[in-house]
Amino acid sequence: MQAAAGQQLEPDNRRRSIFSVVGSLRASLHTGGIIFKTSLEERLVYRGDFFFATFIRFLPIITQVFLWYQVYAVGTSGEIADLNGYTYQDMVAYYLLVMIARAFSSMPGLASGISAEIRDGSINKYLTQPLDMIGYLFWRRLAHKIVYYLTAILPFAVVFYLCRSFFPEIPDAKVWAAFLLSLLFGFLIGFLLESLIGLIGFWFLEVSSLLFIYMMFNYFLSGHMIPLDWLPYWITCWVHYLPFKYLAYFPVAIYLGKIPAENLWWEIGVQFMWVAGLLIANRIAMKRGLKRYGAYGG
Repeated sequence: MQAAAGQQLEPDNRRRSIFSVVGSLRASLHTGGIIFKTSLEERLVYRGDFFFATFIRFLPIITQVFLWYQVYAVGTSGEIADLNGYTYQDMVAYYLLVMIARAFSSMPGLASGISAEIRDGSINKYLTQPLDMIGYLFWRRLAHKIVYYLTAILPFAVVFYLCRSFFPEIPDAKVWAAFLLSLLFGFLIGFLLESLIGLIGFWFLEVSSLLFIYMMFNYFLSGHMIPLDWLPYWITCWVHYLPFKYLAYFPVAIYLGKIPAENLWWEIGVQFMWVAGLLIANRIAMKRGLKRYGAYGG
């Protein structure tokens, strides 16, 4: 009878464990939804400022179009048809799409903000409340991105309509799905990279120098400056093992058909693995950092 009672208790314990996990997940999503809604309302208050700042960011596109026109045009003697596999139309399309990718993956102020909160003790508010700091910052950043795109949709539409002749034919549904998925994972990788740098503030009071180095490498190795195809092989063979290419180059290369079809979903899988790995690294850094945190200030 005791054995039978023990066997009956085991399923009950498993059920309670499952209900506990589901309840915890629902509570976490409910809290995240409240943070997201509040942050969205807060950002919409400054929608005029968002629209003006977004419009100003589109002005460098004009210089890019004329710059690459001069690069491809060789005086009056002729024109360069192709540079490292990119035509003039490809290069203009590349930089326009890089703007889209970077708008997803760039996280201005995230790392420096986390470091500052650790330094001045403001992080205490996350420790004294049932609130996860990384989750809180994620929902706020997500709200920020949504408001940015809501205000930027008109300038984006105008620019892409005027430059429609530079783009290749609209890709099929599979490529579109991979492109959108890569943008989503690029957002997560960009967020987790910057938050991880911010968490280094538990060990170093000032991370501005480290952040400057990161931004310099990010600008070059993400493909923001030039396509990664243009780099020598001895550099690209290492770059492809780093997460930076997924912040800008990879989504653009998908749309422009630079990624072979047989490698497409493998690369998406690698991108997802970077998301998972960086999430684990953030959790480890947070856990170990709190062990040595002195809770000064704040």
